[in-house]
Amino acid sequence: MATGGWGPGPGSGQPGGNGPGGQGWGAPYGPNSGGNPYGPPAPNPNQTLYPNQNPYPNPNPYGPPPAAPVPAARRRSCLWYFSPLFLATLILRSAHRVATKLFVHQSGDRIVDRTVDRVQVARTVLGVLASLALILVYGVEKDRWNNAAETGFANAIVTPILLICTGPLVVLGFILYTPPHLRPQLRSRLHAPLKAVGWYLLSLVVLAATIYVAGGTGFKDDLHGWQVAPFAVLVLVAIFWGLPFLFLASLYSARSAFNTAYVHPMLPPVVTGVLVWVLAVFNLIGNGMPAGPPVAQFCSLLGGPLSVTAVSAWEMWRLRTRFGVTVRD
Repeated sequence: MATGGWGPGPGSGQPGGNGPGGQGWGAPYGPNSGGNPYGPPAPNPNQTLYPNQNPYPNPNPYGPPPAAPVPAARRRSCLWYFSPLFLATLILRSAHRVATKLFVHQSGDRIVDRTVDRVQVARTVLGVLASLALILVYGVEKDRWNNAAETGFANAIVTPILLICTGPLVVLGFILYTPPHLRPQLRSRLHAPLKAVGWYLLSLVVLAATIYVAGGTGFKDDLHGWQVAPFAVLVLVAIFWGLPFLFLASLYSARSAFNTAYVHPMLPPVVTGVLVWVLAVFNLIGNGMPAGPPVAQFCSLLGGPLSVTAVSAWEMWRLRTRFGVTVRD
């Protein structure tokens, strides 16, 4: 009897049979054939050797997805390079680069404490805000803001001068305080502060002489023809580049105490603590007591020196406890 094309029946007593010799409903062509008349499929050798390997290394049959488009670089106009903003940025960058190279000494043994730097910046910001608050509340002069700006700029210029005058005495006392066997080593490391002082004095003298010759004498009236152009360029460079450079040099010199950290890590806080009191006395003699009630006057006069002294003492304590820096050892 024909099977109707369904394959050989399992016969009587086979699973899925529906009677003796009838058509079976099990897997045709044998239980291990998988329903394939040609036998079971051959095993994959890669799958046997590497069961966790993906036979298709690229899951995308059409290749890797395209990369994200890169935005085109913004092209500036040629007029940007002749704009006042670009020229001012270029001048400030150049002055900052030269001032950093001359007045910020980078050495391998220099201790950098970011916590102290943050506290110093926070103290400076709080001091400026306190000064502005006192001027806003107790200032009665019509031009009090102009006076405050002039005082701040004058302090930034005068501080390195006072530091040059008082710094050698502080450094000398510091070296004499150290043990005798360390003094030759400290004296041999004075070349970095002396070099910074020399560059600052040279910059100050050149800038002051150029401005004095340009505006205070009749030298420019004696120039004729081609001599006018070089002199004008020199004056422009001294004003537009020299003044920002001198201001940045004053800030860096006052902050690093003319690279005295190269001599000893504890010298900058010591010099700063002495200098801030000298500057307070200088301001008291030049400007007198600040405006306001007695409490506000004493806070304005002593708040800055006391806070700077406290930060300097804390910096020395961190140098001794965290970095093992001492003076007598």
